[in-house]
Amino acid sequence: MIKNWSLNLLEAGCDEAGRGCLAGPVVAAAVILPPNFKLNSINDSKKLSKSQREEMAAYIRKDAISFGIGVIDAAEIDRINILQASIQAMHQAIAKLLPQPDLLLTDGNQFRTYKNISHQCIIGGDGLVASIAAASILAKVQRDNFMCELHQKHPQYRWDINKGYATKVHRKALQDYGPTPFHRRTFLKSE
Repeated sequence: MIKNWSLNLLEAGCDEAGRGCLAGPVVAAAVILPPNFKLNSINDSKKLSKSQREEMAAYIRKDAISFGIGVIDAAEIDRINILQASIQAMHQAIAKLLPQPDLLLTDGNQFRTYKNISHQCIIGGDGLVASIAAASILAKVQRDNFMCELHQKHPQYRWDINKGYATKVHRKALQDYGPTPFHRRTFLKSE
C-alpha cells in the first residue's frame, strides 16, 4: 500500500529511470509532496500505463511542494559507472528542491549522503512510499519523452518503443548500424 512515510519531517522521495538501458541517460527525480496529497492513483511508474504516468506526472508537478530532475548522459555513465551516475542524478535533482527537505527517502539499497540531510534507503520504495512513487513517475516520464525525441534522430533503434532497453529490435539495429553517441559503451561490452 502506498502511503506517506513521515508526518513530522519534510521528506523528499528520490528515484531514477533508465538504469538498465543500453542507450540514453539515467534520469532521477526528487519530490516533496504536501501532507494532504491525494494518493488515489499513485504507484510505481512501472505498474502504470503511459497515459496514467503522464496524467499523474502533470498532477504531481502541479501539486508538489517542490520537485527536481537530474540527468546524467551515457558518456558520464561510462566514465563513473551506472550506480554512481544514478546517485549523482539524484543529487542533481535534490539540489533543485526548495525548500530543502529534512529527510531523503530513496528507492533501492544504496545512496551516498547528500550534504547533511538524513536519508533512508527503501527496497521497493517506489511501490511503498508516495514521494518515491511520485519521483519514479516524474523520472520515467522525463526519460521516456527524451528517448522519443532521440528516436527522431535515430529511428532505426526504435527508442520510441523500447526507450533504449536491450530489446531484440534494438540489438539487431546495433548489429546493423553500430552504436550512436547516446549508447553506453560499457553496457555494450557486456551484451
